[in-house]
Amino acid sequence: MSRLPGQYVALRKRYKKYFTALNNLGKTAREAGPLDEKTSHLVQLAAAATIRSEGAVHSHARRALEAGASPDELYHALLLLTSTIGFPTVSAALSWLDDVIATDRDSGKVR
Repeated sequence: MSRLPGQYVALRKRYKKYFTALNNLGKTAREAGPLDEKTSHLVQLAAAATIRSEGAVHSHARRALEAGASPDELYHALLLLTSTIGFPTVSAALSWLDDVIATDRDSGKVR
């Protein structure tokens, strides 16, 4: 598993019950329908880009890769948003995705 941001780890440790409920909500939502894990994370990646959440883009990019998505699929999911959320927002999200892909390559993981 990828290294989690320190802020996230600290909050998870401080608010254990809250994070248990949060994790259960995410799991329940993914299990509520027919989308597979990879597709679910691609949808969540797109939503994260839409709200300009760098941390969520990083998180869902990592999770989508772990679920079997290729870097090209992640880039395409973001490029598809251009006519909806605009190029500047997509460009920012692509740079955040680059962070994850570069880290993945630096760690020796080949996808």
